Amino acid sequence: MFNSPLKRINRHICHTLIAGCCAFFAHSATADELGYPEKEELRFGFIKLTDMAPIAIAYEKGYFEDEGLYVTIEAQANWKVLLDGVIDGRLDGAHMLAGQPIAATIGYGTKGEIITPFSMDLNGNGITVSNDIWQQMKVNIPKMPDGRPVHPIKADALKPVVEKYKQQGKPFNMGMVFPVSTHNYELRYWLAAGGINPGFYAPEKGDTSGQLDADVLLSVTPPPQMPATMEAGTIYGYCVGEPWNQQAVFKNIGVPVVTDYEIWKDNPEKVFGITKAFADKYPNTAIRLTRALIRAAKWLDENNNANRPEAVKILAQSNYVGADAKVIANSMTGTFEYEKGDKRAVPDFNVFFRYNATFPYYSDAIWYLTQMRRWGQISSDKPDAWYFDVAKKVYRPDIYIKAANSLIADKLIAAEEFPDFTQQDGFRQPQTHFIDNIVYDGRHPNDYINKFAIGLKAGDKI
Repeated sequence: MFNSPLKRINRHICHTLIAGCCAFFAHSATADELGYPEKEELRFGFIKLTDMAPIAIAYEKGYFEDEGLYVTIEAQANWKVLLDGVIDGRLDGAHMLAGQPIAATIGYGTKGEIITPFSMDLNGNGITVSNDIWQQMKVNIPKMPDGRPVHPIKADALKPVVEKYKQQGKPFNMGMVFPVSTHNYELRYWLAAGGINPGFYAPEKGDTSGQLDADVLLSVTPPPQMPATMEAGTIYGYCVGEPWNQQAVFKNIGVPVVTDYEIWKDNPEKVFGITKAFADKYPNTAIRLTRALIRAAKWLDENNNANRPEAVKILAQSNYVGADAKVIANSMTGTFEYEKGDKRAVPDFNVFFRYNATFPYYSDAIWYLTQMRRWGQISSDKPDAWYFDVAKKVYRPDIYIKAANSLIADKLIAAEEFPDFTQQDGFRQPQTHFIDNIVYDGRHPNDYINKFAIGLKAGDKI
């Protein structure tokens, strides 16, 4: 069993990935040795969320200019417009949902060769329900001695509410930001862990609603529109990034019940996406923009988040997130407000640099692929080797390592603040901090998929 052909193949692939990473550790070039950027004037896109912060900080602190890059930053209407802009060349790069480059590469939705040399953050999302739904859930949640709910709140507390709506013939609608977003997969993960089926996709049958066999109907709503859509009664809750959960609290229209930190501690969230063609044509530019983003991420986290108040003021500007600074600060400065007045310390709600947040791990990409398969966006079984191959196409630690090594050589960031690249194989250690206690090991994607009570497994089709 130990020396089975499949395990030998997996070991060979992992060793190949290790060699690919470590090859780039051999020489640490300084910025001067990297060469000039082949393209100096760049246009980057983003969505109005606080986790676009590394782009804003790289611009405002002059890190892009330090690299000889003259950048224009533009807010985009929605994730589809943003993705199309990168693929068609209107944008040179963008703040992206981690699932977007992966889905584009495998041809789910819009087809395109998108890569990422830089992971933008960990955590940063929450699930919010309307005040009415919260009152119905509340009776199912254990209380602490001071009367506040015990956290994390599991979807078990929502299940009786959903069942009541089904008995009354009412659809239970919730919002997420995009079919391949972390928010979609996190909301599905939370619901399924509580015994609620969020539904399946069947692209081979032409059904991309994601609502087949669903107990809860999930649909797309752009992030800034989430609070208003819920207030109008179109949806009863949503999963979104900040500041749009805290906005519901400030407007007194809803209650965030769980953060993604509680669903999966230190989960990867957004990435910076560029086309493979851009990286191939402008390799120095790709490394230099990655250098600037790494420096910005470090600034955001350094000295125990001491720079966050300044970052909040920057993000509150209308050309960036454009929300009230108090709303942005509620999560960006290490706290999070659940029910009105129930403010709790969550220092890692937004992580931009620590815990190796910026490194593009293959295992992060593979997790997204496992969820695409779990919910039917990937229609049929794939061998483990397929998952590894896709991850290697999309996530580019080679570019990151060149950028990081040059920052080390320039004495801008110490080597110990990065992973040990000589030992790096692109996979995180097995991760245990999930709300359902299921362990994720990116080296064994099919074994992981088969662990879930709700979701497609080996051989399953819709």
